[in-house]
Amino acid sequence: MKFNVFRKAKETVTNYGQAQAYVLDQRTDLYSAVVTTSLSDKFYETTDNRIDRIRALIARNDPAFVARLAIYTRNKMYMRSIPLVLTVELAKTQSGNGIVRKVVKGVIQRADEITELLAYYQLANQRTGTKKLNKLSKQIQHGLSDAFNRFDEYQFAKYDRAAEIRLKDALFIVHPKAENEVQQELFNKIAKGTLDTPYTWETELSALGQQKFADEKEKRVAFRKTWEALIASGKLGYMALLRNLRNILEAGVSVQTIEKVCDTLSNIHAVGKSKQLPFRFLAAYREIKEVQSDFAPMILDALETAVSHSVVNIRGFNSETSVLIACDVSGSMQKAISAKSKILLYDIGLMLAMLLQSRCERVQTGMFGDTWKTIQVSRKNILANVQEFYNREGEVGYSTNGYLVIKDLITRGKAVDKVMIFTDCQLWNSNTAVGTLESSIPWLWRQYKKIAPRAKLYLFDLAGYGNTPIDVQQDDVYLIAGWSDKIFDVLAALEDGEHALAEIEKIEL
Repeated sequence: MKFNVFRKAKETVTNYGQAQAYVLDQRTDLYSAVVTTSLSDKFYETTDNRIDRIRALIARNDPAFVARLAIYTRNKMYMRSIPLVLTVELAKTQSGNGIVRKVVKGVIQRADEITELLAYYQLANQRTGTKKLNKLSKQIQHGLSDAFNRFDEYQFAKYDRAAEIRLKDALFIVHPKAENEVQQELFNKIAKGTLDTPYTWETELSALGQQKFADEKEKRVAFRKTWEALIASGKLGYMALLRNLRNILEAGVSVQTIEKVCDTLSNIHAVGKSKQLPFRFLAAYREIKEVQSDFAPMILDALETAVSHSVVNIRGFNSETSVLIACDVSGSMQKAISAKSKILLYDIGLMLAMLLQSRCERVQTGMFGDTWKTIQVSRKNILANVQEFYNREGEVGYSTNGYLVIKDLITRGKAVDKVMIFTDCQLWNSNTAVGTLESSIPWLWRQYKKIAPRAKLYLFDLAGYGNTPIDVQQDDVYLIAGWSDKIFDVLAALEDGEHALAEIEKIEL
């Protein structure tokens, strides 16, 4: 009898390309929206609209799922701002059950996230003027009190920056209880603003910037020595190193220093601990490509090695499994992920696609816009492959004719096991000469399943607009969302017969 049930037809809508699309269920919609947002404007959606939609979805979802999603995005997807949003919004409806306190514990990983959470709490609850944060959610207060007990003086001092809410303000708002005399003295230092200045690249360069030099040569020597000392100290974090590679090269540091930089970048344990989003390596790679330095090739090699280390735990596919990877390079994908970033959604799709491509033994890769084109590249040199695609994106135009990927497989009679499409899911047909049915992805996929009955279609959603060009609940079609290489854990779960949200549901509260 369990098979003899009424199945409600999937709700359809019109996407931003004015094509028919399918609405996601509430949990998948929230998951997709959250893991693809950087709190900056998307091509089709402003930040305020995205946050409003996330708030509405939070209200319609089970609080326990929202709590697990917040912890998942912080600890698995390495996102910082959106987990704080989920936590604060959850606190609006949850009290007396301890769930928000547990979420705060799960998402606060750095000392500055204490003040960031309070800043969003103030904004989300419209606390202005004298009201501000005089009434704080008890669960958030308890959770932040726990957080105050987890950090040492260096961690507090490192992130005690000028802002509307500083650590001193947070201390007086939260009133954490010191666990011992040493911690009480630390809290006193925060209150008095007497934390010891930490040794970081920011403080060292800031101090250097305030000095007066006799001439430009003396200034260059000072900056070179400072960078050499910072790198020799081992206290320059991995992310700081990635972001400052160009500055380090342009400072003219010694070959011994460059060798240490390369050793750190390419160290497999350092890569694992760094928890960098894949596109961070791409951003660094592009910066170094523009630098006129004899050492630039060494740095580029180190970055390629680092990325190769980052994929070692990704489950790929062997020669028994044929894979087709398609990258959406349409106009809507050419939107920066944040106001200050040079990285586009398009870049993220290419980067994730090349990571997966490097782990597949039997694979074809291509890109689509107005047309669809396969491009053969080596499975090695992941970053160079991304750049190869980036340099050729104009060859296929800027529409979003993703249907051509499947149509081409049908035309060639080519049976593959996995079709992977990295896209913002706003697929449509810009070629009016093609009939509606022949450009319908659901119809084409059903036709293709007659050729390749075991084939699976995976949509990697990079934008989270809440709809897909095909129903992801039938015909071996699946949705995966996000910008982290951890999306391949979701892929592995799907391959093992679980659903896309299984990794989130495993998180203990």
